Amino acid sequence: MSSSSFTRRCNTMMKVPSSFKKEFLKKWIVGLQVCGSLNKNMSVSERKKAIKLSADIAMASARNGSTCWSRALIANASKQDANKLVVEHVLGDDESRKLTKQLPVGTSMALARKIRVIRSKKNILKRRSGPMRRAARKSNSSLSSSCIAKRLVRKRSQVLKSLVPGGEFMDETSLIEETLDYILSLRAQVDVMLKLANATELVTNQK
Repeated sequence: MSSSSFTRRCNTMMKVPSSFKKEFLKKWIVGLQVCGSLNKNMSVSERKKAIKLSADIAMASARNGSTCWSRALIANASKQDANKLVVEHVLGDDESRKLTKQLPVGTSMALARKIRVIRSKKNILKRRSGPMRRAARKSNSSLSSSCIAKRLVRKRSQVLKSLVPGGEFMDETSLIEETLDYILSLRAQVDVMLKLANATELVTNQK
């Protein structure tokens, strides 16, 4: 992907449509209602967890399974039995069936196992080539700036992968695009939540 096309892609992604916010709000309210019906005597900490859970699932669901991070977030939330009912109600029957086809049971585990096998093979190769590499390093007085830059990029990519849902399964190009979309979705989520909180406070004060 060229720099100009990537820039155009980023500019397009920076615009969050109002339809996404409307869909998020609708699904979030459903999630809150389900959480409230499951436990009507929630503590403050339980209420916070319920709000965050329903908001995250609603945000991911509003993307309609079009992004890796949204599918990973839903898959991770579905792993806990206590969250499955909330996920099913927020997604709805049609979307739940669609995402189930996209993310069959055991997909994440299979991918994780595959990655572990690849990493173990890489580690074996590294150990075998260790003496040769050390000899080559001794011949060089210092690392080039490009090597240092690559190391920094790899470290920062690892940090980014740990922050974005499903990031550990993404390549660098996908990781950047998914991160941008995830950040914009979070901003839209916060914006809707703040507006709803302000509206609720205004109604309460008028009463």
